Amino acid sequence: MIRALYTAASGMNAQQANLDTVANNLANSATTGFRRRRLQFEDMIYQNMITPGSPATQQTTSAGLQIGLGTRSVATEMIQTQGDFTETDNPYDIAIQGQGFFQITRPDGTLAYTRSGNFNLNNQGQIVTADGDPLLPSITIPANATDVTISQYGVVSATLPGQTNPQQLGTLQLATFANPGGLNSIGGNLFTQTQSSGNVITDVPGGTSGVGTLQQHYLENSNVDVVSEFVQMILAQRAYESNSKVIHVADDMYSQINNMVR
Repeated sequence: MIRALYTAASGMNAQQANLDTVANNLANSATTGFRRRRLQFEDMIYQNMITPGSPATQQTTSAGLQIGLGTRSVATEMIQTQGDFTETDNPYDIAIQGQGFFQITRPDGTLAYTRSGNFNLNNQGQIVTADGDPLLPSITIPANATDVTISQYGVVSATLPGQTNPQQLGTLQLATFANPGGLNSIGGNLFTQTQSSGNVITDVPGGTSGVGTLQQHYLENSNVDVVSEFVQMILAQRAYESNSKVIHVADDMYSQINNMVR
Protein backbone atom coordinates (compact mmCIF):
# COMPACT_ATOMS: atom_id res chain seq x y z
CA MET A 1 0.00 0.00 0.00
CA ILE A 2 2.89 2.37 0.70
CA ARG A 3 4.05 1.85 -2.88
CA ALA A 4 0.58 2.72 -4.16
CA LEU A 5 0.53 5.87 -2.04
CA TYR A 6 3.76 7.21 -3.54
CA THR A 7 2.80 6.14 -7.06
CA ALA A 8 -0.53 7.95 -6.85
CA ALA A 9 1.18 10.98 -5.30
CA SER A 10 3.49 11.17 -8.34
CA GLY A 11 0.42 11.17 -10.57
CA MET A 12 -1.11 14.02 -8.57
CA ASN A 13 2.11 16.05 -8.81
CA ALA A 14 2.26 15.47 -12.56
CA GLN A 15 -1.34 16.56 -13.08
CA GLN A 16 -0.74 19.64 -10.92
CA ALA A 17 2.06 20.62 -13.32
CA ASN A 18 -0.30 19.84 -16.21
CA LEU A 19 -2.93 22.16 -14.76
CA ASP A 20 -0.29 24.87 -14.22
CA THR A 21 0.60 24.63 -17.92
CA VAL A 22 -3.04 24.85 -18.98
CA ALA A 23 -3.57 27.84 -16.68
CA ASN A 24 -0.61 29.65 -18.25
CA ASN A 25 -1.94 28.92 -21.75
CA LEU A 26 -5.37 30.30 -20.88
CA ALA A 27 -3.87 33.34 -19.15
CA ASN A 28 -2.04 34.14 -22.40
CA SER A 29 -4.92 33.45 -24.79
CA ALA A 30 -4.89 37.17 -25.74
CA THR A 31 -1.09 37.66 -25.69
CA THR A 32 0.25 38.69 -29.09
CA GLY A 33 2.47 36.04 -30.68
CA PHE A 34 2.16 33.65 -27.71
CA ARG A 35 2.98 29.99 -28.33
CA ARG A 36 1.01 27.54 -26.22
CA ARG A 37 2.79 24.73 -24.40
CA ARG A 38 1.91 21.11 -23.83
CA LEU A 39 3.28 19.11 -20.90
CA GLN A 40 4.99 15.80 -21.62
CA PHE A 41 5.10 12.88 -19.17
CA GLU A 42 7.15 9.73 -18.81
CA ASP A 43 6.81 6.69 -16.59
CA MET A 44 9.27 6.26 -13.74
CA ILE A 45 11.48 3.33 -12.80
CA TYR A 46 9.91 -0.12 -12.47
CA GLN A 47 10.31 -2.61 -9.67
CA ASN A 48 11.11 -6.00 -11.15
CA MET A 49 9.43 -8.75 -9.17
CA ILE A 50 10.31 -11.21 -11.95
CA THR A 51 12.57 -9.93 -14.73
CA PRO A 52 11.18 -10.60 -18.23
CA GLY A 53 12.93 -13.60 -19.78
CA SER A 54 14.41 -14.86 -16.51
CA PRO A 55 13.86 -18.42 -15.23
CA ALA A 56 10.81 -18.61 -12.98
CA THR A 57 9.96 -21.85 -11.27
CA GLN A 58 10.51 -24.42 -14.06
CA GLN A 59 10.10 -22.33 -17.21
CA THR A 60 11.21 -19.00 -18.68
CA THR A 61 8.60 -16.27 -18.35
CA SER A 62 7.48 -14.43 -21.47
CA ALA A 63 6.47 -11.20 -19.79
CA GLY A 64 7.88 -11.04 -16.30
CA LEU A 65 6.34 -9.25 -13.35
CA GLN A 66 6.99 -5.51 -13.11
CA ILE A 67 5.28 -2.90 -10.99
CA GLY A 68 5.48 0.72 -12.09
CA LEU A 69 6.33 3.42 -9.57
CA GLY A 70 4.47 6.34 -11.09
CA THR A 71 4.97 9.18 -13.55
CA ARG A 72 6.69 12.52 -13.80
CA SER A 73 6.60 15.60 -16.02
CA VAL A 74 9.75 15.95 -18.14
CA ALA A 75 9.20 18.76 -20.65
CA THR A 76 6.83 21.41 -21.92
CA GLU A 77 6.59 21.27 -25.69
CA MET A 78 6.08 24.62 -27.42
CA ILE A 79 3.46 24.28 -30.18
CA GLN A 80 4.53 26.22 -33.27
CA THR A 81 1.20 26.47 -35.12
CA GLN A 82 0.39 29.84 -36.68
CA GLY A 83 -1.97 32.13 -34.78
CA ASP A 84 -4.78 34.09 -36.42
CA PHE A 85 -4.12 37.62 -37.69
CA THR A 86 -5.84 40.78 -36.48
CA GLU A 87 -5.77 43.95 -38.59
CA THR A 88 -4.70 47.20 -36.88
CA ASP A 89 -4.22 50.88 -37.73
CA ASN A 90 -0.62 51.02 -36.50
CA PRO A 91 1.90 51.01 -39.39
CA TYR A 92 4.48 49.46 -37.06
CA ASP A 93 2.36 46.42 -36.25
CA ILE A 94 3.89 43.51 -38.15
CA ALA A 95 2.87 39.85 -38.31
CA ILE A 96 5.08 37.00 -39.52
CA GLN A 97 3.38 34.73 -42.03
CA GLY A 98 5.29 31.46 -41.66
CA GLN A 99 8.42 30.63 -39.70
CA GLY A 100 10.79 33.01 -38.02
CA PHE A 101 11.27 35.41 -35.12
CA PHE A 102 11.99 39.12 -34.83
CA GLN A 103 15.39 39.92 -33.34
CA ILE A 104 15.41 42.19 -30.29
CA THR A 105 18.38 43.87 -28.59
CA ARG A 106 17.97 43.72 -24.81
CA PRO A 107 19.25 46.44 -22.41
CA ASP A 108 22.32 44.31 -21.54
CA GLY A 109 23.23 43.99 -25.22
CA THR A 110 22.19 40.35 -25.60
CA LEU A 111 19.76 39.21 -28.26
CA ALA A 112 16.27 37.87 -27.74
CA TYR A 113 13.63 36.69 -30.18
CA THR A 114 9.89 37.21 -30.41
CA ARG A 115 6.83 36.55 -32.54
CA SER A 116 5.10 39.59 -31.10
CA GLY A 117 5.16 42.33 -33.73
CA ASN A 118 3.44 45.17 -31.87
CA PHE A 119 6.18 47.77 -32.39
CA ASN A 120 6.29 51.53 -31.96
CA LEU A 121 8.85 54.34 -32.27
CA ASN A 122 11.00 55.70 -29.43
CA ASN A 123 12.12 59.33 -29.04
CA GLN A 124 14.95 58.72 -31.50
CA GLY A 125 12.70 57.32 -34.20
CA GLN A 126 13.89 53.72 -33.73
CA ILE A 127 11.45 50.84 -34.09
CA VAL A 128 11.14 49.31 -30.61
CA THR A 129 9.05 46.84 -28.62
CA ALA A 130 6.47 47.85 -26.02
CA ASP A 131 9.29 47.67 -23.42
CA GLY A 132 11.49 50.00 -25.48
CA ASP A 133 13.95 47.38 -26.74
CA PRO A 134 15.08 48.14 -30.31
CA LEU A 135 14.41 45.88 -33.25
CA LEU A 136 17.47 44.43 -35.00
CA PRO A 137 18.63 45.50 -37.59
CA SER A 138 18.08 48.96 -36.13
CA ILE A 139 15.95 51.14 -38.39
CA THR A 140 15.33 54.82 -37.68
CA ILE A 141 12.26 56.56 -39.08
CA PRO A 142 12.78 60.32 -39.67
CA ALA A 143 10.37 62.50 -37.70
CA ASN A 144 9.08 64.15 -40.88
CA ALA A 145 8.57 60.90 -42.74
CA THR A 146 5.11 60.01 -44.04
CA ASP A 147 3.50 56.93 -45.56
CA VAL A 148 5.79 54.43 -43.85
CA THR A 149 5.48 51.06 -45.59
CA ILE A 150 6.96 47.66 -44.73
CA SER A 151 6.87 45.20 -47.62
CA GLN A 152 6.33 41.49 -47.21
CA TYR A 153 10.07 41.07 -47.80
CA GLY A 154 11.01 43.43 -44.97
CA VAL A 155 11.90 46.54 -46.94
CA VAL A 156 11.06 49.66 -44.87
CA SER A 157 10.31 52.76 -46.94
CA ALA A 158 8.90 56.22 -46.27
CA THR A 159 8.13 59.41 -48.15
CA LEU A 160 10.22 62.41 -47.08
CA PRO A 161 9.40 66.12 -47.61
CA GLY A 162 10.43 67.37 -51.04
CA GLN A 163 10.56 63.87 -52.51
CA THR A 164 7.98 62.22 -54.70
CA ASN A 165 9.32 58.67 -54.53
CA PRO A 166 9.57 56.70 -51.28
CA GLN A 167 13.05 56.35 -49.80
CA GLN A 168 14.28 52.98 -48.58
CA LEU A 169 15.28 53.19 -44.90
CA GLY A 170 16.44 49.62 -44.30
CA THR A 171 15.48 45.97 -44.46
CA LEU A 172 14.21 43.84 -41.59
CA GLN A 173 15.58 40.36 -40.96
CA LEU A 174 14.08 37.30 -39.33
CA ALA A 175 15.73 34.56 -37.28
CA THR A 176 15.10 30.83 -37.43
CA PHE A 177 16.39 27.85 -35.47
CA ALA A 178 16.76 24.16 -36.19
CA ASN A 179 14.64 23.47 -33.09
CA PRO A 180 12.53 26.51 -32.13
CA GLY A 181 10.91 24.40 -29.41
CA GLY A 182 14.25 24.45 -27.61
CA LEU A 183 14.19 28.22 -27.10
CA ASN A 184 14.10 29.50 -23.53
CA SER A 185 11.10 31.65 -22.57
CA ILE A 186 12.14 34.61 -20.41
CA GLY A 187 8.83 36.50 -20.30
CA GLY A 188 7.90 39.71 -22.05
CA ASN A 189 7.07 37.70 -25.19
CA LEU A 190 10.81 37.00 -25.56
CA PHE A 191 12.89 33.87 -26.13
CA THR A 192 16.62 33.30 -25.89
CA GLN A 193 18.86 30.86 -27.72
CA THR A 194 19.95 27.61 -26.06
CA GLN A 195 22.00 24.58 -27.05
CA SER A 196 18.74 22.71 -27.67
CA SER A 197 17.48 25.35 -30.12
CA GLY A 198 20.67 25.33 -32.17
CA ASN A 199 22.45 28.33 -33.64
CA VAL A 200 20.45 31.25 -34.99
CA ILE A 201 20.03 31.57 -38.77
CA THR A 202 19.13 35.03 -40.06
CA ASP A 203 17.69 35.93 -43.43
CA VAL A 204 15.45 38.50 -45.07
CA PRO A 205 11.72 37.67 -45.03
CA GLY A 206 10.88 35.27 -47.82
CA GLY A 207 14.56 34.32 -48.18
CA THR A 208 16.06 30.99 -49.13
CA SER A 209 16.45 29.75 -45.53
CA GLY A 210 12.71 29.16 -45.17
CA VAL A 211 11.73 32.20 -43.10
CA GLY A 212 8.25 33.60 -43.60
CA THR A 213 7.09 36.91 -44.98
CA LEU A 214 5.76 40.01 -43.20
CA GLN A 215 2.30 41.54 -43.09
CA GLN A 216 2.17 45.23 -42.14
CA HIS A 217 -0.86 46.51 -40.18
CA TYR A 218 -1.45 43.02 -38.71
CA LEU A 219 -0.69 41.25 -35.42
CA GLU A 220 -0.48 37.52 -34.85
CA ASN A 221 -2.78 36.37 -32.08
CA SER A 222 -1.96 33.71 -29.51
CA ASN A 223 -2.29 30.19 -30.91
CA VAL A 224 -4.10 29.02 -27.76
CA ASP A 225 -7.34 27.17 -28.50
CA VAL A 226 -9.48 27.95 -25.45
CA VAL A 227 -11.85 25.01 -26.04
CA SER A 228 -8.97 22.54 -26.27
CA GLU A 229 -7.44 23.95 -23.12
CA PHE A 230 -10.71 23.52 -21.23
CA VAL A 231 -10.87 19.90 -22.39
CA GLN A 232 -7.29 19.37 -21.22
CA MET A 233 -8.16 21.01 -17.90
CA ILE A 234 -11.05 18.59 -17.39
CA LEU A 235 -8.82 15.60 -18.22
CA ALA A 236 -6.20 16.82 -15.76
CA GLN A 237 -8.86 17.23 -13.08
CA ARG A 238 -10.22 13.72 -13.64
CA ALA A 239 -6.74 12.20 -13.57
CA TYR A 240 -5.97 14.08 -10.36
CA GLU A 241 -9.21 12.83 -8.78
CA SER A 242 -8.41 9.25 -9.84
CA ASN A 243 -4.99 9.36 -8.22
CA SER A 244 -6.54 10.90 -5.12
CA LYS A 245 -9.01 8.01 -5.03
CA VAL A 246 -6.11 5.53 -5.16
CA ILE A 247 -4.58 7.18 -2.09
CA HIS A 248 -7.92 6.99 -0.31
CA VAL A 249 -8.32 3.28 -1.12
CA ALA A 250 -4.73 2.47 -0.13
CA ASP A 251 -5.27 4.28 3.15
CA ASP A 252 -8.42 2.22 3.81
CA MET A 253 -6.51 -1.00 3.12
CA TYR A 254 -3.75 0.13 5.44
CA SER A 255 -6.31 0.87 8.13
CA GLN A 256 -7.86 -2.58 7.78
CA ILE A 257 -4.47 -4.25 8.22
CA ASN A 258 -3.79 -2.20 11.33
CA ASN A 259 -7.15 -3.24 12.76
CA MET A 260 -6.30 -6.91 12.19
CA VAL A 261 -3.22 -6.57 14.39
CA ARG A 262 -5.19 -5.16 17.30
